[in-house]
Amino acid sequence: GPDPDPSPWLVVSFELKEKNKTKPYDPKKSVWVPNKADGGYLEGLQESKDGNKVTVNVKGEMKTFKEDQVCQVNPPKFDCSEDMAGLTYLGDACVLWNSQVRYINQLIYTYSGLFCIAINPYKRFPIYTLRTMEMYVGKRRNECPPHIFAIAEGAYQGMMNSGCNQSILITGESGAGKTENTKKVISYFATICSSGKKKEGEASLEDKIVQTNPVLEAWGNAKTVRNDNSSRFGKFIRIHFNASGKLSGADMVVYLLEKSRLTYQQPLERCYHAFYNLMSDAVPDLKEKCLLSNDILDYWYVSQGKLTVPSIDDKEDMEFADDAFNVLGFSEQEKYDVFKNTACMMHMGNMTKDFVPVGKEEQAEIKDDGNAQKVATLAGIDCEWMITYFCKPKLKVGTEWVQKGSTCTAAANSVAGIARAVYERTFRIVVEKCNETLIDPTMKKVQYIGVLDIAGFEIFDYNGFEQICINYVNEKLQQFFNQHMFTLEQEEYVKEGLDWANVDFGMDLQKCIDMFEKPMGL
Repeated sequence: GPDPDPSPWLVVSFELKEKNKTKPYDPKKSVWVPNKADGGYLEGLQESKDGNKVTVNVKGEMKTFKEDQVCQVNPPKFDCSEDMAGLTYLGDACVLWNSQVRYINQLIYTYSGLFCIAINPYKRFPIYTLRTMEMYVGKRRNECPPHIFAIAEGAYQGMMNSGCNQSILITGESGAGKTENTKKVISYFATICSSGKKKEGEASLEDKIVQTNPVLEAWGNAKTVRNDNSSRFGKFIRIHFNASGKLSGADMVVYLLEKSRLTYQQPLERCYHAFYNLMSDAVPDLKEKCLLSNDILDYWYVSQGKLTVPSIDDKEDMEFADDAFNVLGFSEQEKYDVFKNTACMMHMGNMTKDFVPVGKEEQAEIKDDGNAQKVATLAGIDCEWMITYFCKPKLKVGTEWVQKGSTCTAAANSVAGIARAVYERTFRIVVEKCNETLIDPTMKKVQYIGVLDIAGFEIFDYNGFEQICINYVNEKLQQFFNQHMFTLEQEEYVKEGLDWANVDFGMDLQKCIDMFEKPMGL
């Protein structure tokens, strides 16, 4: 049937505006005060002020706060405001309250100056349909309710009008909805700027761009503590357009795949989806070709944390990935090479347990080479040669090559290092092959719009090297954002001679960044 009307999830209704206006409010006394219990804010009435101490009536209880902790409440007519830059008072509490009251009323997108804030509702709203897309085509940002499509349209108009490449930066903590919003941006361009060219029997460029998702998500996403389908890599997608503004291809750059997850998972986490997809029996002869058993617990590398995730159907995901490989133009051989490399890593985990110490030097050797044979078969190399190099690696000393003895721990670490490298290279091959498919060589590429989707910011009890890198990148972007949005804007005010007290916007973590970047730093 026809697409449902998206208005209830985008526009503040007249009834809601009227309801907001009835909220009790005192323009002089209503204030926000911090709530220690949950780190949020409570609304109260200011009773008296003594120097820099303020007494506030919070739910009938008198409490005293420092003056700088108290923030004025906006008049109720500003509740559910579409752009928070227009609020009379712009403190943390006011921004939080406006975001919260919009979220409660199922309005998940809100502007804040040049940015669009999206709050994940953890359910699907009918606001990404073709009907919704048509509302935003050719419109200015202030003519439509806040939406990711408005940001995409703004970038497209900016590119067409100025002739300059544009970028959309999507950032946030893990589980905030970055990858989902990235998909929506791509589907908007794919639908609105479609070139219409399509060979008989071949998938259109738009379909191919959308089909890269199941493959990248299987090999690059995993369950974390906070998010069942967390992207554990960053990607920069360039969507190319020709001179007339039609879609002419796309390519992507990936970086910082979290490799430590491959050989160690925390109890509540899971390794990359690909391993569990392979074990799901979705492709009939797959296990036989990859020499896999029927039990994931036989492979300890990938069974240290959770084995199943309630919100994910591994069998269905494997079917999607298998179809996506076909749409993207992978040959049967290439497809099975990817599967075999992935399975090879599972067998390498078992191989690390096969090393036994021999003699006084505790030289590592393999007595039972069953797992090593499987690894060698899948990798297409000689088993004996491989075992020799793991147990007695060669080193170059001066001009000569010397064999060095290896302990069991060192040999197991070598296997783990190679396993992680094999997985990363497999992932990069998949990405390169996707890029080959997504470029239409017959169409000219004049400009592009880039979409940066980076891995989410998380702080665990135990943070691996990659997570520190991810958090560092996020913090760098935050500083860039603050610098461009606030600091430069304030300088503009000063130049224009406005009476303005400079505010320090979150530069407090600059010391951490310096600690990483300075000479002799981390």
